[in-house]
Amino acid sequence: MANHDVLVVLFDGVQSLDVTGPTEVFAGAGPAAGIPEAYRIRTASLGGGPVRTSSGLGLLPDEDLRLSAPPRTLLVPGGTGTFPADPELVRRIAELAPTAERIVSVCTGAFLLAEAGLLAGRRVVTHWAYCDSLARRFPETTVDPEPIFVRDGAVATSAGVTAGIDLALALVEEDLGRDAALEVARHLVVFLRRPGNQAQFSTQLAAQLAERRPLREVQSWITEHPGADLSVESLAHRASLSPRQFARAFRAEVGVTPGRYVDSTRLETARRLLEDTSDGIEEVARASGYGTPEAMRRAFLRALSVPPAEYRRRFRPSTATATATATTTGTRSS
Repeated sequence: MANHDVLVVLFDGVQSLDVTGPTEVFAGAGPAAGIPEAYRIRTASLGGGPVRTSSGLGLLPDEDLRLSAPPRTLLVPGGTGTFPADPELVRRIAELAPTAERIVSVCTGAFLLAEAGLLAGRRVVTHWAYCDSLARRFPETTVDPEPIFVRDGAVATSAGVTAGIDLALALVEEDLGRDAALEVARHLVVFLRRPGNQAQFSTQLAAQLAERRPLREVQSWITEHPGADLSVESLAHRASLSPRQFARAFRAEVGVTPGRYVDSTRLETARRLLEDTSDGIEEVARASGYGTPEAMRRAFLRALSVPPAEYRRRFRPSTATATATATTTGTRSS
């Protein structure tokens, strides 16, 4: 099999994990698939000199970006070095892109792609903190702030930092198959794989932490007991507030209504159980607080446009693979 040629663009102020996360995935994919030379990874900077990452780590590129041959996959990481963009770097990205089969950005690398004119008319994502800025600066681009990665034709963009690993795993699955991507994910001790339409934040990270201790305790209770009675009345009783006071205070301090927070928590719980356990759909629905499989199905279709059984098929290892993993690693499964 021919090499899948990957060129990683480097520059001063690059985010180190934007570089090392995807490259570790690609580097491990070939051996995982039994094809050691499946990926050829090249790193390049303008002039070929060393660069210093945003954390101060030094990286030594393989080659001069000005002389780099066009790759199959052009990977553009983000970092503080994207603000402002180096005009020569942007021009070189624009020159290399037309012959690349895939153009990939991680985090604020999307700004470099946009500056190079590669995102016009496309749906994209970047780090949540920069989505509004990207949308304002490049109004011809549709910025979706929710997913961890987005594929639009030949262009694939990912959210902040570790989302680049998820996108790289998706590309490996496309190139070498699910088993290879799963093996790499296990080696890196990450999930295979968070779906692209998964929110950048978990429910608990996306919402604010309430200031008042009773409300914070209610947030913890919801997370730990998604199958319990989580009506406003019941939660208000736990916080020693009237339902009206509780609903108003919760929204003011957490940023979402109690109902929305409960819905998000239950969906997240169900997704995790479908990915990580062999529990039946009915058991998952009950444990997640939906009560019935049909209620859970409606929630999945509304939020993810896919029913629970199909979600599990896509994002959980096959039974045979999971069994093999359990045999070699004890009780842990990915």
